[in-house]
Amino acid sequence: MLEKIAVPLAGGYAYDIWAGDTASLREKLAPVLENRRVMTVADSNTVCYAPAMGLEDPVVIPAGERSKTFTSAAMLCGEAARRGLDRQSVIVALGGGVVGDLAGFAAAIYMRGIRVVQIPTSLLAMVDSSVGGKTAVDIPEGKNLAGAFHQPQTVLISPEFLQGLPVRERLGALAEVVKYGAALDRDFFDFLEENAENLIKPEVDEALYLQIICRSCSIKAKIVTEDEKESGVRKYLNYGHTYGHAVELLSDFRLSHGESVAIGMAAAARMACLQGMWSKAEEDRQNALLRKLGLPVTIPQEMSAEKIVEVMMHDKKNSAGSITLVLPVKMGEVTCRKFTDTDQVRQVAEELR
Repeated sequence: MLEKIAVPLAGGYAYDIWAGDTASLREKLAPVLENRRVMTVADSNTVCYAPAMGLEDPVVIPAGERSKTFTSAAMLCGEAARRGLDRQSVIVALGGGVVGDLAGFAAAIYMRGIRVVQIPTSLLAMVDSSVGGKTAVDIPEGKNLAGAFHQPQTVLISPEFLQGLPVRERLGALAEVVKYGAALDRDFFDFLEENAENLIKPEVDEALYLQIICRSCSIKAKIVTEDEKESGVRKYLNYGHTYGHAVELLSDFRLSHGESVAIGMAAAARMACLQGMWSKAEEDRQNALLRKLGLPVTIPQEMSAEKIVEVMMHDKKNSAGSITLVLPVKMGEVTCRKFTDTDQVRQVAEELR
């Protein structure tokens, strides 16, 4: 049985997210690839899933954030040319966020844009990065600073892939799930609180995870439909990401993206309290759920507040020299606020160390 989530975009382009068992997803994939040249991109951890989806001869990149570079994107474009891909061809991204971002970016720039199918195999990619058309590579100055919007042909999600995922990686991704609740859907936050104990069990409850995947994708699809290019409400999806990206980069990626976002959400909550926008009770409630899911809410001692602010100044959401933060105003609702004076931004980083 498959769940379907439609993503109808303003310009008339639309695609579907399908979630369910791999056998049914493989049937959905076949007509998308029929009579087209296909290049599958996987990493060293996800290439094992190719047979289950009927995908052959994948290009394999090393697993990890360090593969998300211009050099890797150029390599994929070169490989696409060697395999004879044309403007009717398809690149299939089979993997987590790094594979999805990198393969999507290569598809966006190869021949000025060819089709891409996203098949996320990590929880983080399932609930976030595979949906919405954001593709990117990292540069030394920051994460995702070079990229393009390139919407997928379709997104195929199976919680079966989560069975082989390391527990730390799965739990880290729950930060993005909590983000949807804390920033955009109070009822979903309540649901996560009620089911936290089942979410952290070593064995994956596929039915429960299918529920949170579909709910997360539905929330994101609604936002993307309303604001595809992040000129308005889509910015709210960055809750926790401004401090989070800085912490992730300064950890040299020893902290996962999800763990970093959890810290970023704690920082945003603290800032909202300092600004008188949010109550201490709601800050504590959010952080209690993050802790229950095994996620950090403090900044590592070795990271100085000054360095965190310095990295945050390069965040792509900033404008005119100010730092833009997404801050909560009540559970399930956020807003954006610009800070030209970095004193409070630094204060929050210091308090969370």
